[in-house]
Amino acid sequence: MNPSPDASRPRPVELTLLPLGTRPDDATGTSAGGGCGDSCGCGAGAEDGLPAGHDPLECGLDPELAALLAASGLDPVLVEDIAHLALEEDLDHGVDITTVATVPEDAVATADFTARRPGTVAGLRVAEAVLSVACTDELEVERHAEDGDRVSAGQVLLSVTGRTRDLLTGERSALNLLCRLSGIATATRAWADALEGTATRVRDTRKTTPGLRALEKYAVRCGGGLNHRMSLSDAALIKDNHVIAAGGVAEAFAAVRAALEEAGSPGLPIEVEVDRVDQIEPALAAGAGALLLDNFTVEDTHRAVELVAGRAALESSGGLVLDNARAYAETGVDYLAVGALTHSAPVLDIGLDLRPGPATAGGGRQRQEDV
Repeated sequence: MNPSPDASRPRPVELTLLPLGTRPDDATGTSAGGGCGDSCGCGAGAEDGLPAGHDPLECGLDPELAALLAASGLDPVLVEDIAHLALEEDLDHGVDITTVATVPEDAVATADFTARRPGTVAGLRVAEAVLSVACTDELEVERHAEDGDRVSAGQVLLSVTGRTRDLLTGERSALNLLCRLSGIATATRAWADALEGTATRVRDTRKTTPGLRALEKYAVRCGGGLNHRMSLSDAALIKDNHVIAAGGVAEAFAAVRAALEEAGSPGLPIEVEVDRVDQIEPALAAGAGALLLDNFTVEDTHRAVELVAGRAALESSGGLVLDNARAYAETGVDYLAVGALTHSAPVLDIGLDLRPGPATAGGGRQRQEDV
């Protein structure tokens, strides 16, 4: 793979990332390299952006591309696996019938990934990885934009030159991931912009597409948001059903804390969900360091902030839309938990424009339909 010299320099997105329970103005536990922070069990946010002992070069991707993914806080092995799954699903153990029938075997072309609408891009290196897996010969890559960039309609984001058949076979899988991740980044950027000037940060949930959580949470970071826990094992979040099962907030908290101490992880964050103001003091008395305010009104959120008075981090959840985001932020709550970032974000319209190379009959520029 031969990227252009000017575009090959790694430029990972630099965002402040916090573990669950860390306040936005607390530098402890933050990581600019990716992941959820030092206390997150996913391993992201470590010094190399990957779990300890993990070698990003131990995969089939080009070493430079693997290094770029690792610098962004993504596991190159996971990205390669997802690329294989996407392509295998599209080919279904067969071949690309249309492409094989219409494109000469030795044809070469350049694929320009072009934004059709303005937004925030995420997943460019992921799309590159998909084409890398799809292509049987070496690729030439020109990187015109970086994940986290705001892009305009008509802007070329990435150009990849290789065998035309391979580019067309990998086109839809690459675009599906790129458009999906860029849609999440664009939605997150809208929330981050709405909260600009306040101390409140937007962060995601576990309402992600199965198998794509790491990529979708990465896209949230590209859009200026923060990650909540990556998995059930990263931190404890005591929700209403846990409280019912345990017999009360205090009982649930005591049971979780005892389990963590027994497991040798007494410092793992514990967040408690409350849906009424009168549940706050019992949760604080039990030792909660973070409270999830479930479906609180703006007025009740303001009361909660005054009542807690900095004794715990506060996160609003439920009933949040862009139109009321600022009102919630101005109560002084620390976070807005927005599941819609990952479960409802519309894709960003990005297409692939094909420029035939000298080995292709009939010059000119061909535009591929986004189907």
